[in-house]
Amino acid sequence: MPFNTVLTRKLGIRVPVVQGGMQWVGYAEMAAAVSNAGGLGIITALTQPSPEDLRKEIRKCKTMTKYPFGVNLTLLPAMVPPDYGAYAQVVLDEGIRIVETAGNSPGPIIKQLKQANPPCVILHKCTTIRHALSAVKLGVDFLSIDGFECAGHVGETDITNLILLSRARQTMPVPFIASGGFADGQGLAAALSLGAEGINMGTRFMCTVESPIHNSIKQAIVDADETDTELVLRRWKNTSRLFKNKVTEQATKIERESTTGKFEEVAPYVSGKRGREVFINGDKDFGVWTAGQVIGLIHDIPTCEELISRIETEAIETLSKASSLIVDKQPEPDIAGKSMGDMSANPSSDHNKKVPGEAQIYDIGKSKL
Repeated sequence: MPFNTVLTRKLGIRVPVVQGGMQWVGYAEMAAAVSNAGGLGIITALTQPSPEDLRKEIRKCKTMTKYPFGVNLTLLPAMVPPDYGAYAQVVLDEGIRIVETAGNSPGPIIKQLKQANPPCVILHKCTTIRHALSAVKLGVDFLSIDGFECAGHVGETDITNLILLSRARQTMPVPFIASGGFADGQGLAAALSLGAEGINMGTRFMCTVESPIHNSIKQAIVDADETDTELVLRRWKNTSRLFKNKVTEQATKIERESTTGKFEEVAPYVSGKRGREVFINGDKDFGVWTAGQVIGLIHDIPTCEELISRIETEAIETLSKASSLIVDKQPEPDIAGKSMGDMSANPSSDHNKKVPGEAQIYDIGKSKL
């Protein structure tokens, strides 16, 4: 049963579920599997070493799905930054008109994408309301509101989604989707109830059959609890939520104990190159890799089709159940004992009596504490 939200209408998808951009995960196979299942798959641009390699990956994805898919462009600080403009131009040249953006100073890229004919639909990821309002001024179509539960860069404000999504509902002049902490249909139903038009999932999609990472890492996610993540690099205001392992323990120890505060001391431990190797060799302790607190909700490794179908069913059942809680007439109470209208149940005559070892609960009776 298709959903009808601003997100599904705008993107032409059946289920309001977006597979967020993920470094070393967002390849054509992953994106196509999600799109074929009814959600929106996304290729991660910077997983490709060059703009031309991104072009090849987009073309490959086109052969694997007839449904809409997008591209993620994340702008992060770097000594030698990638040519973001060239990556964006490839996206436009290849006819992709759905782009997820994130990171610092996205204005020039958003302008480039919006000047296309037709212009791109842009989903911009933010961890604060302040940044979200700034993105609105740049002309984004959707905001992806990223709560503190999320994997990767969590920001520095530590606001979880129950508050962040409600603040977005109160203040955002454009539609938004919920990101961070979502894995099932109950989560989708909750997000929709809080005002979101859909959800964005990353860690949950890492743990699917089509995810291009080593099966041992998928199993590590299944075996993990919600407490098995670590916040790293907070000292340098670049806080990231990572899977808790031997390397994150070493990194946080340096972060706590360093007397110089130089990033160079911790840099070897948070190398992205080592993190990529984790997904290839299957050793969860080889390097750092991102994972959200949602790992505590993940208990299997389904196909994307099975996962999205399950989310769809669960969300419909949850929303229907919630709707059934509203009735025309309040039913009779099930509480045991006499009704409140029965004067023999009224202990008013005992209100001034003090009974050792007992407390009086007015209008109900006496109860042992």
